[in-house]
Amino acid sequence: MTLEKFIPERFCHALIFEVLAIGICAPLGAWLLGYPLAHMGALTLMVSLVAMVWNMLFNALFDRAQSRMGFQRNLAARAAHAVLFEVGLILAVVPLAAWWLGISLWHALVLDIGIALFFLPYTFAFNWLYDSLRARLVARKQAAAIAGVQHHTG
Repeated sequence: MTLEKFIPERFCHALIFEVLAIGICAPLGAWLLGYPLAHMGALTLMVSLVAMVWNMLFNALFDRAQSRMGFQRNLAARAAHAVLFEVGLILAVVPLAAWWLGISLWHALVLDIGIALFFLPYTFAFNWLYDSLRARLVARKQAAAIAGVQHHTG
């Protein structure tokens, strides 16, 4: 087994990431903002779906722009990628949150900033834990494969 991640694993990674995020954000948002859990759960699910679709669309567009313009993914390109992704996500999520919660765009923007501040450490911790557990699983499978080969040849 290689360290390369294929499409089914990437899908599972994103699904686990989003399900866990919804499981944290919906009750936390309901508690902090005083909305019913079902109402916040529906919003977090909508935001999650918007984020996943935007992620796929934006990355496809970014890849196409890179192909056409021929730039390298250096620090400046990666910074531009991150900023443009977040701006696009804000433009989609803030009006959705304002409408769903019946709040102003300003309050929805402040809420979105709070969510972004949650997702910075969440994303870091989730991916660190995921990669750590995945590395152990890969090592275990490789050891089992080597042991199986040695058993058959020995």
